[in-house]
Amino acid sequence: MQVEATNKVRIDKWLWAVRIYKTRSDAADACRLGRVAIGGQPVKPARDVRIGELIFAKTGEIQRQLKVTAIIERRVSAALAKSCVEDLTPASELAKRPAPDFTPIALRPKGTGRPTKKDRRDLSKLFGSEDGN
Repeated sequence: MQVEATNKVRIDKWLWAVRIYKTRSDAADACRLGRVAIGGQPVKPARDVRIGELIFAKTGEIQRQLKVTAIIERRVSAALAKSCVEDLTPASELAKRPAPDFTPIALRPKGTGRPTKKDRRDLSKLFGSEDGN
């Protein structure tokens, strides 16, 4: 599959096509909220993208720096999308990515067996169970 060469594409469409944002509406919202900038100036979702431009896009906690290498308007495979953008984001910025927090809310010691009726009542109070048992 070839990447189509088009002359003009909206920035929200391009950001979605190269998989910076999950949906096109997320990309448009990011533009409207000032999270996407070109040349230090925030851009509107309808602004056209040009090859060679440096785009700054905030995704979560990370301020990404992207260079446009090809213009596409449709979402393509990840390998083709990667060839249309050059990610210049510094490693220090990528290190900001938070590690998932998998700490349990309630901890039962190992080897204590099944929860008693009292333990189940306490858990239902903690988690707001509707059955009341």
